[in-house]
Amino acid sequence: MARTLDGLVLSPVADQAPGQVGTRTRFTYHQQDGTIWAEYAGGDVVRGHLVGTREGDVLDFRYVQLKQDGTTSSGHCRSTVTELPDGRVRLDERWEWESQEGSGTSVVEEVTH
Repeated sequence: MARTLDGLVLSPVADQAPGQVGTRTRFTYHQQDGTIWAEYAGGDVVRGHLVGTREGDVLDFRYVQLKQDGTTSSGHCRSTVTELPDGRVRLDERWEWESQEGSGTSVVEEVTH
């Protein structure tokens, strides 16, 4: 199992569709036992939150966000946690909106300071 996510800051490696999470978005993760949560913001997202569980290297969580245009949206995501050769954490994500149409995949990686 890859190391804990607690206190890590992650960011997408590529932009999604306009109005969504992108390379300027930063996720700050927290983990306690099998529970995970994060706050995120940046780019088109004013504020977002996710909450869920971690079992081994699999995250299962729901997310909700407020965008710059004042709209809100929510969805479900399952991510696989891996450790990159340089020691940083990577999440390979499969997500699906629950408040609107659409689904996809994305990759977020730990940001080094």
